[in-house]
Amino acid sequence: MKCQKCGQETFLPFQCPYCGDQFCSAHRLPESHDCPRMDLARARRSEEGVFVQGPNSYEYRVTFGQPRQAKRVYFSPKELKHLAVAALLVIGIGLSIVLFDYYFVQIGWAALAFFAGILTASFLVHELAHKVVAQRRGLWAEFRLTLWGAAITLVSVISPLFKIIAPGAVMVSGSARMDEIAKISLAGPLTNIVFSGVLLGVGVVSGPYALIFFYVALWNGFIAVFNLIPMGILDGFKIFSWNKTVWALAFVPSVVLTAIAYFFATM
Repeated sequence: MKCQKCGQETFLPFQCPYCGDQFCSAHRLPESHDCPRMDLARARRSEEGVFVQGPNSYEYRVTFGQPRQAKRVYFSPKELKHLAVAALLVIGIGLSIVLFDYYFVQIGWAALAFFAGILTASFLVHELAHKVVAQRRGLWAEFRLTLWGAAITLVSVISPLFKIIAPGAVMVSGSARMDEIAKISLAGPLTNIVFSGVLLGVGVVSGPYALIFFYVALWNGFIAVFNLIPMGILDGFKIFSWNKTVWALAFVPSVVLTAIAYFFATM
C-alpha cells in the first residue's frame, strides 16, 4: 500500500480516522498529511489520545475500536451481524455451484448443502483465526463486511465465470510488533492449508462423494495461495516482509495442495 501523501510503499499503512486515507508512519498524523478534517481532529484529540510508535512496532489503526484486555476473545453484536451476512453470501456461492456443475445436480441437495456448509466453515475459521490471534495479543479485532468485497461475492453467486469469496475481513486496531502482525496474518491461511490437507485425505477414502471433498480442498488451497501472495494488503505481504522463510514454508505447501486438489477434482 502506498502512502497517499508521499507515495512511499508502506508495510503497514495507517488509516486516518478523520479523512479515511492511508499514510506511512511519517504522515500518519492529521497535521502531517494536511488532513481536510483537521478541525474535527483537533476537537477530538484530547478525547482519543495518540498511540506511540516504538522500535519495531507498528500502529494498526482503524476508525473504530480500541485495544482491550489481552487473552480475551469477544464478539460485539455488530460483528455477529456482519459475520451472519458474510456466511449467507458464502452459502449462496456454495449452493450456486449446482447451476454450473452437472455433478452437483446428480448428487442431490443434501450433498450440495453439505458442500456449502464446509465451504462456509472454511471461510469463517480463516477469519476467526485472525481474530483470535489478534485478541490474544490485546488488540481490538472484529470482522467487518466491506462494500466492494460483499458486492463481488454477491455477483459471484450468480456468475458462471468466477467465484470469489471476499465479503469482508477482520479489522485490527492497536500497536503491535512486526512479528505479531505477521503471526496474525499467518493464522488465517494456515487454517485453509490444514482444511485442504484433511479434506484431500477424506476425499481419497470417501467413495462416490469424493468429488465434494476434492472441490472444497481445492477452494481452501486456492484461498491460502491467494492470501499468501506477497503484495498489497494481503496476508502474504506482511509475512514475507517479516520472515521470507516462514512465508515460503506456508506458500509452497498451499501451492502443492492446490495442484493436487485440482488434479483429483478434474480427473
